[in-house]
Amino acid sequence: MKIDRIAALAVASALAAGSAMAQTKWDLPAAYPATNFHTINMQKFADAVKAGTGGKLEITIHPGGSLFKATEIKRAVQTGQAPIGEILISNFENEDPIFGVDVVPFLATSFADAKKLWAAQKPVLVKKLAAQGMIALFAVPWPPQGLYAKKEINSLADMKGLKFRAYNRGTSRIAELAGAQPITIQAAELSQALATGKVDSFISSGATGVDSKVWEQLTHFYDTQAWLPKDLVIVNKAAFDKLDDATKKLILAEAEKAEAAGWAESERLSKGFLETLAKNGMKVQPPSAKLAAEYKELGKKLTEEWLQKAGADGKAVVDAYRKM
Repeated sequence: MKIDRIAALAVASALAAGSAMAQTKWDLPAAYPATNFHTINMQKFADAVKAGTGGKLEITIHPGGSLFKATEIKRAVQTGQAPIGEILISNFENEDPIFGVDVVPFLATSFADAKKLWAAQKPVLVKKLAAQGMIALFAVPWPPQGLYAKKEINSLADMKGLKFRAYNRGTSRIAELAGAQPITIQAAELSQALATGKVDSFISSGATGVDSKVWEQLTHFYDTQAWLPKDLVIVNKAAFDKLDDATKKLILAEAEKAEAAGWAESERLSKGFLETLAKNGMKVQPPSAKLAAEYKELGKKLTEEWLQKAGADGKAVVDAYRKM
């Protein structure tokens, strides 16, 4: 009997060891706080993958730029330092203009138009990421972008001299054309930059304003609905290829669900973010007729500039979008 028990324990130990060996753990660096709707959506995706694989694949979210800074995440995934990660697509416009089409001002200004633009952009972006050894899993937009400032802004001239937070080429260009001073600040450092006076204005979504409690330093928000930038979850292809077929299939299925849920949640929350800004004392309003007209002209100029940089790929994406 003692021998039988020893044999049984040996078998159980072997099975446990095999189970442990079969488990894969992925770290997912993310740029935004744990309370941000993007991060929450990714956590639900991670939970669904863990449940669907019976714990064989466990994805741990590292929010707030705690593992890699926002601009470092793409490279980390590409080189295999992280098997999966979340990026703000437009952060990499300097690498290739295609990454920045969703932040061309006033090209796509609603959730419906942003979805069409993503449909046009996705095939080109997927191909470029594949050439770099990565797979695009799912993209989720931020709410429409508005202008934050510490004073009243009725025209582009009122932006002259402001210390304007930029996070990509497009926002830097807006600052330049408006006579503001572009200062590169990523989301995780925005609160500190505002508190120390490093920046006093920026264009972003209501979500960013709420995350950063901008009402502690700024006073005005103009709902310009300039564009809807997207975050994208990417995965290292070599890491993905090591998974069994059932796990791969599950990840892709859950990614599709996460994309649909993320778009719906972004749209649902959009109005609430602006209400939160107003409740905390910010003056939330549409842009003046003059500012709106100037922004529209600015959008035309920046669209043409982008098309010149983006070449045939860019023209194909914009043409496809405009035909939808």
